[in-house]
Order: sequence, then structure tokens, then C-alpha cells
Amino acid sequence: MSTGSGADSAPAPTSTHESKTGGTFSSLKIRNYRLFATGAVISNTGTWMSRITQDWLVLSLTGSATAVGITTALQFLPMLLFGLYGGVIADRLPKKQILLVSQAMLGLCGLALAALTLSGAVEVWHVYLIAFLLGMVTVVDNPARQSFVSEMVGPAQLRNAVSLNSANFQSARLIGPAVAGVLITTVGSGWAFVFNGLSFLAPLVCLLMMRASEMHASVTVPRAKGQLREGLRYVSGRPELIWPIVLVGFVGTFGFNFPIWLTAFADEIFHGGAGMYSFFNILMALGSLAGALLAARRRSTRLRMLVVAGSAFGLLLITASLSPSVWMFSLLLVPIGMLGLTTNITANTSVQMAADPEMRGRVMSLYMMVFAGGTPVGAPIVGWISDAYGVRTGMAAGGVFSLLAALGVGLALARVGGLRLKVDLRPGHPHVRFVPREQLATAA
Repeated sequence: MSTGSGADSAPAPTSTHESKTGGTFSSLKIRNYRLFATGAVISNTGTWMSRITQDWLVLSLTGSATAVGITTALQFLPMLLFGLYGGVIADRLPKKQILLVSQAMLGLCGLALAALTLSGAVEVWHVYLIAFLLGMVTVVDNPARQSFVSEMVGPAQLRNAVSLNSANFQSARLIGPAVAGVLITTVGSGWAFVFNGLSFLAPLVCLLMMRASEMHASVTVPRAKGQLREGLRYVSGRPELIWPIVLVGFVGTFGFNFPIWLTAFADEIFHGGAGMYSFFNILMALGSLAGALLAARRRSTRLRMLVVAGSAFGLLLITASLSPSVWMFSLLLVPIGMLGLTTNITANTSVQMAADPEMRGRVMSLYMMVFAGGTPVGAPIVGWISDAYGVRTGMAAGGVFSLLAALGVGLALARVGGLRLKVDLRPGHPHVRFVPREQLATAA
């Protein structure tokens, strides 16, 4: 939340202040961010409980992986349709006020689904409708929440705070599925939805407890025509923004369809139940949490890490799809979670740090639109492939798309940076690497 009209400068890739305040949890020294993180971990736990329960509820009502995919698609469809407008709103209005309204609305959606489920009246179209309403709220909540981080911590701690946000989300992912699995099998799905709805009280209280005097100055952009086009032009003219966004778009569309794959592997391939599905999510969360904490320790963000992590993520998806046993599949979920989260954090951080403050809301809305908004396109496709040709084929297809996207973006970034691929078969030399053009010319 802004307390003045001044603009904070765009954070540099490295800074002297950052080197002095380094450490995995350095941004938690800031009171406002501690409050933000506390509220987030509680609401994130409820969100993960709801996600697991929602997927299993839809599968129980329909018996179809495609229906799970449709539910996921409806939740992210508003981001695809209206995501850029959410960024314009986030740049125009105080982020704290936006979050107070959006978090309250998310809680009400959770309680509505709880009431329907506990009453026994829930039908699959109810779940579809509430998933779509959640997506509509997220259109504004996501860019406001992403850009609000810089107002709490400032440029020097932005990289660390973004990584800890992901660690926070993944920590909740460890707790939420486990609790959801217990509730589903003991008292029913409705109580998981109740907890999710009530969990949003925590971020609301924490937002109200923040001290305005300790916020970093932000930029609110006056209402004007052409702000949406201005944001698109801004991103399209900067390779350090557009190519990470392109990569996370492909990975988000085709590689992050785990609700479809994990439910089908647990139910059809390994013949487990809701407990196995929760177990799979916990393993992925462990890997994701490790990836987030490792990212928090890094002092710099390199785009080569983005390309390497994206490529390895795609390869591991393909490998996991061929797993003959539940134990091999389970073990692969940990590095898949780690590399998927590394890809997301590296792209998110590099984009936030490269964007000017007055454009950050629109830039992050575009980022979230292609990352999360691609799900309405990818989820039904992957769900259909999984139903028609088997979940192994569906998961392998997601891995192939992710791998090809990472390699393509790597080549594009190398071209922009004046790099060329060098192959050296001599013993003791790196066999394949990118080098500057002039070095190739000298070697020739």
C-alpha cells in the first residue's frame, strides 16, 4: 500500500544492500511481510485442501478425467479472458484495498461450496460455477498480490520475498493434501471446504494489522485510455520479459496439469484412493518446497537457469509417464516438483525485477495470464488425451511440449544475447555450450 506518490526504482539484478541482508529468510525480518506470510500460509493450506477435495469430488461425481480438466479450465478461464484487465486495475488502485475485497470474496466462494456439499445437494455444475467465480476474483487478486510484495519489502529483498512466497505456498501444499485426505475419508468433503472458506479470515486480519508507515512507496497510474496496449507494447519490446513469459505459458498450459494426471494415476494405474492422491501431492510439494528454498538462497537470477530447469522438467515428466511401479513414479514426483517450481520462480523473479514499477501490475497480469490462463486450453486437451489414449500418453505429451518450449526459448535468448552453440569433442572440454559469436570467430 502506498503512503505517498513517489516511485520506487526498478530493482537491479544485484545490489550492495541485498548482499548485506542475504539469507534464506531475510525478507521475514520485515514486519509487514511477516504478517503477509502468516496470513498466506493459513489461507494457502485451506486452498490446497479445497483443490484436492474439489478434484476428488468431481471424479467421484463423474468418473471422468475430462471433467476434472474442465473444472480446472473453468477456474483459469477468466485469467485467459480478462487477465490483462486485472493488471490495469492493479496498477490503478491501492493493492491493499484490492486484496481486502478479493480475499473476502474467495472465502465466500469456499463457504458456498461447503454448504452445497454438506447439504448433499452438490452437483458437478455447482462445482463448475464456483470454479469459474473463483477464477473471476483471481483475475484481480493475482496481479495485486504479486506486485504488493515489492511495496512491503522494497527492491533489495524482492527476489528473496518472491521465493519465500512460493515456499509458503508449497509448505501449505504439504499440510493441505494430508488433512484433506483424512477429512474426505472420515467426515466427508464438505468440512474441507468449510476450513478453506474460514481460512481467508487470516489474511484479512493480517492485512488490517499492517503499518502503512513501513510500506515502500508505490506508483498508482491514473486512469487513461490505451493502458492495456501500452503494457503489451512494453513487454513485446523487451526480450528479458517476453521470452520467460512465453516459456511459462507453454509449461503452464501443458506441463502443470497435475490434477488430471495424479488423480488418474492414483485411481486407474495404481488403483489407490484419495489417500494415494494426497500422498502424490505431498511428494510434489516436498520437491517444490526444496526448489523454493534453494531459490531463496540464490543472490542472482539467470535466464540460463530458467532454460535448464524447464528442459529437465519436461524430461522428467516423460520419464514419470513410463514408470512401471508406484514407487518409481512417487520418487520422480519430488524432482518434478523441484524443477517445476524452479522454472516458475526463476521466470517470476526475472520478470518482476526487469519491469518498471509503474508497469509491474500489467506485466505480472500478462505473466499470470499466460501461465495460469493457458490451463483452459491445455487442461481439456490433456484430459481428453488421457481419457482417449491413457494417462501415460497424456503426461508424456505434457513433457514433450515443455521440453520443446524450453529448448526453443533457450535458442531465442541465445540469439538475442549474441550467443551460438559450440560443439567441442576434445577430451577435457565442455562438449556442448553457448559462447559469444566473437569467440567462435576467433576459434575459426
